[in-house]
Amino acid sequence: MKIKVIYHLLFWLLAYFFWIFIFRNGTLVLTHTITIQFCYLAFISVNYYFNALYTIPKLLNKKHYVKFSILFITGIVVTALIRIPVSMFVVTFIFKVPNPQFDQLAIFRDSFINIMFWVLCILAAKMMIEKIRSQIYIEKIEKDKATNELNFLRAQFNPHFLFNSINSIYGHIDKSNKDARNMLLVFSEMLRYQLYECNVEQIELEREINYIKNYIAIQKGRIDDRIFVSFFDEGINGPIKVAPLLFINFIENAFKYIGFNEDKENRIDICLQYEHGALTFKVFNTKESFINHDERASGLGINNTKRRLEILYPKKHMLTINDTDDSYQLTLILFDL
Repeated sequence: MKIKVIYHLLFWLLAYFFWIFIFRNGTLVLTHTITIQFCYLAFISVNYYFNALYTIPKLLNKKHYVKFSILFITGIVVTALIRIPVSMFVVTFIFKVPNPQFDQLAIFRDSFINIMFWVLCILAAKMMIEKIRSQIYIEKIEKDKATNELNFLRAQFNPHFLFNSINSIYGHIDKSNKDARNMLLVFSEMLRYQLYECNVEQIELEREINYIKNYIAIQKGRIDDRIFVSFFDEGINGPIKVAPLLFINFIENAFKYIGFNEDKENRIDICLQYEHGALTFKVFNTKESFINHDERASGLGINNTKRRLEILYPKKHMLTINDTDDSYQLTLILFDL
């Protein structure tokens, strides 16, 4: 708003100097020209804002052409009439012309023509600029629409391709390799959940828990067998809903940095507990203390999840993190669910 006001002030200032130096009357001193053009500036700007803020949006744009024309001409007539006493006052008391002779009809005629001409020019320029901006905006919207439609078509194609590929891979895995076949089925279920069920603002917590269990099952097949992984949920029943994929980044972080130490227990503990309208999520994992901090990731996924929490649960969540050299513990509490 401040920038807009500055632009308007600069425009009228430039217009003022333009009128002073381009339309200066050679028979008048510069101070007289400055005064006369300032009066015109006031009357022209009043008419401009009257039409730009009221008659054009309220009447012309709604096709009330007769009312618009009447109010437009009325505004010019009123300001031209007001300029008659203003001009007489300026000549008599500011310019102090002795025995001035006034032709009120000529003053009105000149004022009416000048004010109407410049108001029309400025309004026409404004409407032309707005039309150009609107055209650019429409073109951008159409381009974005075409891009979104293309992305939608790609989204419709790619999942089918992925699931068909998974089915083909599943068929080529030896039937005796039950672990690989089961892992592929779990992965397919997770993929289907992400693609088809997470396109909502809120999802049932039980479905989110099922996704977490599938993710843990796949990760167990990747990590060392000597790493203990536990998942515990309590009080999860009834119509409890949360934002989809809200906890997975925290769990991924635990599996990413679990590491392995020969001389101590290595574990990942995940817990979800619902009580009195509050959902508590905890994740704990041991770490390799000798890992250089510079080698660790930037934490972009964690930061994105924190931002989601700020947007989705403003003043309705509490997140605490305890990060030490050999362990990482995160606690998230969602209130009023």
